[in-house]
Amino acid sequence: MNGQLSDILKKVRRLEIVSNRSANDLFAGEYKSVFRGQGIEFSEVREYQPGDDIRLIDWNVTARAGRPFIKRFVEERELTILFMLDVSASGIFGSRRGKLDTAVETAATLMFSALKNNDKVGLLTFCDNVIGCHPPRKGKGAVLRLIREMIAQEPVPRPTDLARALDYANRILKRRAVVFLISDFFAPQADKELAICRRKHDLIALSLTDPREADFPNIGLIRLRDPETGQTAQIDTASPRVRALLARRLGAQRESVKNCLSHYGIDQLEIGTDRDCVKDLRGFFEKRRGRKHA
Repeated sequence: MNGQLSDILKKVRRLEIVSNRSANDLFAGEYKSVFRGQGIEFSEVREYQPGDDIRLIDWNVTARAGRPFIKRFVEERELTILFMLDVSASGIFGSRRGKLDTAVETAATLMFSALKNNDKVGLLTFCDNVIGCHPPRKGKGAVLRLIREMIAQEPVPRPTDLARALDYANRILKRRAVVFLISDFFAPQADKELAICRRKHDLIALSLTDPREADFPNIGLIRLRDPETGQTAQIDTASPRVRALLARRLGAQRESVKNCLSHYGIDQLEIGTDRDCVKDLRGFFEKRRGRKHA
């Protein structure tokens, strides 16, 4: 038990160093420009100038001063961020590293970026039900605690239920938040819950992918086991027809997810297990920033 805890703490420390460096590299000056705050807050009053909106006049100050003054507001920068992490057993898969390991590294990089902006960060882990929920909190201690929870979480051999997890998040988040939904999306679609979450929050889907899923290797006759359902099937990977069928099915599934997310206006970013997540995130945020300022 002590040895396992020691290993987890070492991984936390290693990931802290890597993610903190990645956050510095990725979000220097960009993070704040990509996400909106939760609203506006009062800043100050100043004397009225021609062209100012008369609806902003502070009549109390105006009456005392004998000349018009207006209220000024600024965007409230503090964000509430919730990471929804799919920990079902399909996260084990990966030709170079597992999907769950990729997800943890990506989430940790984003968490340290949030930390630099003094944002609140929370974590919800799920498969067919909610496994754990850690409400959004500020501070480095809170971020390290969430990273420790992610590293310690073993993949759960049960299917993914996106609808149940999203419904839970929609109920616990009382204010507008940025929600990162991290999954391979091998699950029934959850149109209603996705639509509600998108309407209430800034929902971003991070889709985990692996190149072997689209290009299955020729390794002869093999028996595959679904890690979530336990079902097995014998597959002849030497057959080009079989490999093409597998690729078509996966392509159709990914296209279905893409169309569903696009329909509800949900931003999607594919995170590959064979790629540097920082490069993927950088491209995504640059594109999002450009769209925002267009």
